[in-house]
Amino acid sequence: MTDEPVLLVVEDGIAILTLNRPDNLNAASAAMMRSLAQRLEAVAQMPGLQCVILTGTGRAFCAGGDLAEFEAALEAGGSRLIDTLRANQDIIQMVEDLPVPVIGAVNGVAVAGGLEILLCCDIVIAAETAMIGDGHTRYGVVPAGGASVRLVERIGPLRAAQLFYTAALIDAGTAAEWGLVNEVVSAGELLRRAGQLAGDICRASPEANRHVKALTGRIARDDRRAERIRAELDRFATHLLGGDLAEGLAAFREKRHPRYIDGS
Repeated sequence: MTDEPVLLVVEDGIAILTLNRPDNLNAASAAMMRSLAQRLEAVAQMPGLQCVILTGTGRAFCAGGDLAEFEAALEAGGSRLIDTLRANQDIIQMVEDLPVPVIGAVNGVAVAGGLEILLCCDIVIAAETAMIGDGHTRYGVVPAGGASVRLVERIGPLRAAQLFYTAALIDAGTAAEWGLVNEVVSAGELLRRAGQLAGDICRASPEANRHVKALTGRIARDDRRAERIRAELDRFATHLLGGDLAEGLAAFREKRHPRYIDGS
């Protein structure tokens, strides 16, 4: 398989985007996010496009941001980390802004930034072995890809709070019960089922589907939604003044449990 960080295959009006850093659990490195942005730009302009499937290779859909890169950006100082987070937020928004239905096919772990990408999908199909959660706070990270807004929209404030505050992962069956996943299938059936749904979408009116997507997508959200998503970056900038992020990233690098000190 090619080492391109995001693969793209298009057939019969269906674009399949595959996150392709399996050795790193498809962690969202700067290179992968740039590649994803390029692919999304190309897909959004494709004539005859009717559906997009988004999935990953290997054991994970996406394990979130590349924390090694986060640590390097933190150590570099200045606005480098916030600039990276802003760029990632914009790229994740591109998934939600696609003009056609998007099917997320969760092949494995989807956590933090991986969850934030899934929250921009219109339909989510998960392999029965998939584990899904927010997970940011485990390593002292504040959500910065829209989870603080989209997760509450998707599953309500109580269940969102559980995922945010515990950093725990839930299995695919629980995710379906909570309304985070439409269907759970065997791992071997995941892409076949996603393709079947995409085929059903393609047999419907493409013009009508685009209108429905516009009506049910971000155009239908309240005017302050984008502002609330951007507020994550302001909160993250404040978070940089504390020590938990540096400790969390060091713990990730050293493969140990973080040792947080409550300085409130």
